[in-house]
Amino acid sequence: MAVKRFAVIDVGSYESEMKIFEVSSKGVIEIDHIRHLLELGRDTYRTGSVSFENIEELCKVLYRFGMIMKEYRVEDYRAKATSAIREAKNSHMVLDRIRVKTGLDVKVLSNSEQRFLCFKALAAKESEFGKMIQKPTAIVDVTSGSVQISLYDKDVLVVTQNIRLGSLRLREMLDKKELDWQHIGLIMEELINNDFETFQKMFLKEKEIKNIIAVGDYITYFTRFAQKEESGGILSREEFMENYHRLEGLSALQVAGKLNIPVEHASLLIPSLLIYKKALDFTQTEVLWAPGVRLCDGIAASYAQKHCNVGFSHDFTKDILNASYNLSKRYKGNTGHTELLEIGAMEIYDAMKRYHGLGKRERLLLQIATILHDCGKYISMTQPGECAYNIIMETEIIGLSHNEREIVANVVRYNTREFDYKFGMDKAMSNNMYLTVAKLTAILRIANAMDRSHRQKLKKMKVFLKQEELMIQVETQEDISLELALFSQKADFFEEVYGVRPVLKQIFR
Repeated sequence: MAVKRFAVIDVGSYESEMKIFEVSSKGVIEIDHIRHLLELGRDTYRTGSVSFENIEELCKVLYRFGMIMKEYRVEDYRAKATSAIREAKNSHMVLDRIRVKTGLDVKVLSNSEQRFLCFKALAAKESEFGKMIQKPTAIVDVTSGSVQISLYDKDVLVVTQNIRLGSLRLREMLDKKELDWQHIGLIMEELINNDFETFQKMFLKEKEIKNIIAVGDYITYFTRFAQKEESGGILSREEFMENYHRLEGLSALQVAGKLNIPVEHASLLIPSLLIYKKALDFTQTEVLWAPGVRLCDGIAASYAQKHCNVGFSHDFTKDILNASYNLSKRYKGNTGHTELLEIGAMEIYDAMKRYHGLGKRERLLLQIATILHDCGKYISMTQPGECAYNIIMETEIIGLSHNEREIVANVVRYNTREFDYKFGMDKAMSNNMYLTVAKLTAILRIANAMDRSHRQKLKKMKVFLKQEELMIQVETQEDISLELALFSQKADFFEEVYGVRPVLKQIFR
């Protein structure tokens, strides 16, 4: 059994940290954890850019991290940045300065990627996580920049939404050096209430949440204070409220003294606890679990899954697809048409494998595009492609990167409008992204043409390659004149992309 030394660096909004792991087919073991306080988010959330002084300080910290990796003889690493860099106007300059001064390649995570990695950290605790999400469960993930609320039920992700009310952002909005719950707690609650009420009206409705999973950088201080570490961080509603009230009304300095933690950490724990309390108030749940996972743990779990064949019992692809189905439902997608379109697109994709040269991930992107292909009609019947593009680009699809979401959005856009051969040039889109959009669009157009009437006439089909033709044999007794006419129109673009002519053939039995 090969054991690999692996490092994860998280360039966060409030601090930068590195964890060293030993990774093997048996799982992930943490062997060191180094943290350095550096409030990059203070710059970004106030001014929109990371200051020169903080860039220089960050480079020094990361250089030291690099030296520590050499001492541990780390074989591989991943360095990720989150909202402070992601939202900074000078993010490209920051990343370039890091690369030049430290030799480290830092990648910026989209919010959906970041939260998805936290799901993987939770899934690594299989027995607790798997059991809990069988019942309606809300994951409340509080970071420095925002809160992500995700609802699970019967082992499947139902919905996830991001609210820009993280602990550091809340603190900076109030611009107070000393947080005193007696004076500004009500102000914070008002800020939090507005967004939670909106979330409740749109997504919770009458759903009775049974559990809350509290994820965040500082919640473990609270579980330790509540003496719940031995229980794995599980608190009842009464236990949470009892210990919350023990801290209520104290300043950050006083909270730090009671919990024996740095004042800076206490100043962020206070708004975090307010958010968790509000989640308890709105859901009326009886159990809160704080497993103590961090982004670094999720990155390590994802690495072990990919490189060491460490498996999860939880199906994350199912989460991504279910979130897409729920989005389609919200915009009144045609379920019967979408199901047939999905089957046809997947069969064409699989039959064309040696021509498109794409993999499982691109197949998933095509599947998501088929699910969301008609969501734009909810806004406009005359420009559904443009409306769908905007809906998809402005909606988080958990687990997809920004580039992947852009691929899906463009495939849906060009499903119904003329393909723009120059659309990627003004956005510096990579050649691979451009070609992926063209290849997936060609397949979606053909699949969509086969059910243009939305009457699901072509349920029985067989797709296979025959010389330089893609044969699609459909068994039906119905009149498919409309489908044949439109199929011929869409076949031209498909042939242009692949050099293979699709042929729709009706068979009578």
